[in-house]
Formats: sequence, structure tokens, C-alpha cells
Amino acid sequence: MNAVPTLSELRAVATGAGLHRLGCTRADPLVATRAVLEERKAQGLAGSMKFTYKNPARSTDPQALLPGARAILVGARSYHRHQPPAPVGSGPVARVARYVWADDQDRLHFGLEAVADTLRGAGWRACVVSDQNHLVDRAVAHRAGLGWYGKNANLLVPGAGSWFVLGSVVTDAPVEPVEHDGSAVEPVEDGCGTCQRCIPACPTGAIVAPGVVDARRCLSWSLQTTGIFPPEHREALEDRIYGCDECQEVCPPNRVELRRAAPGGRGHLDEVGDPERAWVTVLDLLDSDDEQIMAAHGRWYIPQRDPRYLRRNALVVLGNIGDAHDQRVRSMLERYLAHPDGLLRAHAVWCARRLGCDDLVVELAGDPDPLVSDELDRPVEPRS
Repeated sequence: MNAVPTLSELRAVATGAGLHRLGCTRADPLVATRAVLEERKAQGLAGSMKFTYKNPARSTDPQALLPGARAILVGARSYHRHQPPAPVGSGPVARVARYVWADDQDRLHFGLEAVADTLRGAGWRACVVSDQNHLVDRAVAHRAGLGWYGKNANLLVPGAGSWFVLGSVVTDAPVEPVEHDGSAVEPVEDGCGTCQRCIPACPTGAIVAPGVVDARRCLSWSLQTTGIFPPEHREALEDRIYGCDECQEVCPPNRVELRRAAPGGRGHLDEVGDPERAWVTVLDLLDSDDEQIMAAHGRWYIPQRDPRYLRRNALVVLGNIGDAHDQRVRSMLERYLAHPDGLLRAHAVWCARRLGCDDLVVELAGDPDPLVSDELDRPVEPRS
């Protein structure tokens, strides 16, 4: 019979390969999670989001991923880091969410593969899954005792907050979910208490109840959908070009741990990251061709892998932070108001009117594209 590595042994492997947490749970179906997914999907809260909502029966059953699975090892890799230096240069600059400032998913996968290789080396089957529609990572991590669900629906790790990417190793090895002292791994109790800071902090009110997020209102998801950017949320987008960290930024555990991680503090801080990834120069993005955009931002989730959606998002950001007196901004607007893509012309209309450049929009009266005509009819509040 093949030897079964212990959780303690696998944790040592995980730590050596760059993971910051490793938990374990049995590969039983996530029955309660499936019910939640199906209920929220039926309520429309998933919006156009697929991922684990696409097939809840599959994404909550580890056996569908690996028949005969008996255990799941859940790994967490921190992306907890200081704010980067202010961007250098002139012109409007957009913000990028922390989780893509560095290749944290690649580092997570490296650590998970090290754990999987250890299991394979002992004669067991193991497969790695992360940020895919095969398994609900947060639900497995919660059951494996890595953390509790915050009111913003993120997993909060005790003593470390929510700045983590999560992934799993599903295996047929009967790894016991027990601590080094022999005690069983237990889910972490709620640590939020009465705190609700994340709920009013959401720019669009997407947290509709504690632990419940309406994807249709979530800026992070809106930036990753096809079609027009929701008109009612464009101003709330402000200068965000990819992702939104607001509900995490205000979370007390995250703020306390950031102070502890300052020089001389005792918390963990991953300093690794490219500061330039935290910012995007809006006019440069709008001036780039498809190959240049994908080379610079291809690691992001881009709808249909089509750069038009990054340009769409950039036009919304430009309407929020651009300077109507900057000739480069006006020239870019003129260019996109004449763009052959109706989706981009429509967002250029909103951008121009938001900046008070209505004189640039006059020639589009009678544009045959319904997206453009709808945008021309839509009221826009110019920036003061």
C-alpha cells in the first residue's frame, strides 16, 4: 500500500514552494454551497457570470474533477503589499487591482504543483485547480479551516486578512485533515462580528446583504463583461481600469495587518511586485494596437480575449479623470468618435459629454448604430 503523506509533511512542502497557508478537507460534495449557487443564480445575482455558477453540480463535487477523490489540499498565496510609488509622467492614469501587480497566480500554481508532485511521488493521483469553474475555491478553503467568510464574501484568514489567491489539489490519497497535535481541522469561526465597513464602502452597493454580492453591480465584474459598460455605474468606476479593492481596503483585519507588516512590524508582507503594473496610462492604452495591448495586459481576464473591451473601459475612465482642456485628450476623443466599432464610438460619446466636449459629438447625430444612438439620447451629467 502506498504511504500517505501527512498534512504536516505537505505543509512543509507547500511552505518551501512559496505557499503561505495549506489546509485540508475531505473530498465530500459541497452540498450547502451548491444550494447557495443555485439560489443566487435563480435570483439573477450572478448576472452574466459563469465560472462556478455555470454548472453548480459540477463545481461543488470534487468527484467530477477526480473520480475517487478522498481529500482536498487547499493552498493560499498572499498578495499583501504596500501601495506602489505614484506613477511617473503626465496625463490621466488609471488604477489596477492588487491581485495582478505580480504573477501571484503563477506562484500559487507552483506551490500547488509541488504538493501535487509529492502526492504523485507517493503513488497517488492528484490534480491542481485554481480560479476555474471546476471547484468553488473559497468554499473548500472555508471547510479546510483556512478562514471565515467576510461580509464582502471574501475569505478572511486569521491574522492575515483577505489578500490571498486560493487554489486546490484534489487527490485520491486519504490525507487526514488533522493538525500536528492530532486535533481535527475545523472551520474558522466568524471574525467580523458587528463590523460592516465593507458594505457601505462598495462604490455601487453591490454587497446587497452580508456575504452576498450582486455581480451585476460589482465593478470588478462589469470590467470583465461584454457589451456596454453599465451607464449607472460609469461615474462610480472613477479611475479603476481593472478590478476594485474597496471592500478589502476598508476591512479592519487588512488594515491592521498592513500596519504590522510595515518596517519593524510583525506581519507578513509580500514586497514582490512590479510597481508599474499598478497603473495604466489611459492615453497610451487607447493609442495602442491590439498586439501591444495584449502584450501589456494579456495576463488580465479580458472578455473574449478582445482588446476592444479594455478600450471601452479606458474610455469610461477617461471620462471620469480626463482634462477637457488637454489637446491630447480631445484628439483621442475625435479619433474614437470616428472609430469603426460602434461600441467604442458609443463610449466615446459618453466620455466626450462627460468632459463637456459636446462640440465633438455634433457630427454623430443620426449615427445608424443603435449603441451610438442610445448613447446620444442618454442624459449625461458633465463633470464639474
